[in-house]
Amino acid sequence: MTSTVLSIGSNIGDRLARLQSVLDGLGAAVRAVSPVFETDAWGGVEQSPFLNAVVIADDPDLDAHGWLRRGQQLERAADRVREQKWGPRTLDVDLVTCHDGDAEVSSRDEDLTLPHPLAHLRAFVLIPWLAVDPDASLTVVGRTRRVAHLLEEIDPAERAGVRRTDLTLHIRTDPVTD
Repeated sequence: MTSTVLSIGSNIGDRLARLQSVLDGLGAAVRAVSPVFETDAWGGVEQSPFLNAVVIADDPDLDAHGWLRRGQQLERAADRVREQKWGPRTLDVDLVTCHDGDAEVSSRDEDLTLPHPLAHLRAFVLIPWLAVDPDASLTVVGRTRRVAHLLEEIDPAERAGVRRTDLTLHIRTDPVTD
């Protein structure tokens, strides 16, 4: 079984609907979803705040590259356009980590780097991840570390920029119909 941790975010249009589209698109593969957080934009580009969440999913038919393709399909369905690095976006689906059984998948090819090389620096990834999996761990520079400890190393001002909302995402086990 291949499982993944996905960080999802949106800051254009109906942000909550964009995040919900990920859960709807993944369907029965979704195992857990974090609360929704509003987050100051990261990366130095002036823009509106994001809604962010973390999704844990598994699918025995997908490997890490399959998860990447699935995430990109969901982004395309949300009319994602990649015009500016760290710029505004309708939907961002990042693979944080993948596991094949108990083994963490490592990838360093030009299309996919796993574990995500910047996840340990991003409060908007770590805070939602801990909310859904308090025992989470991530390999950083060849060393597996608890996500809670990684979060402690992030600047308190950045952590404060990740605010829990009252918004919720819903795991659906039945197909979504219009």
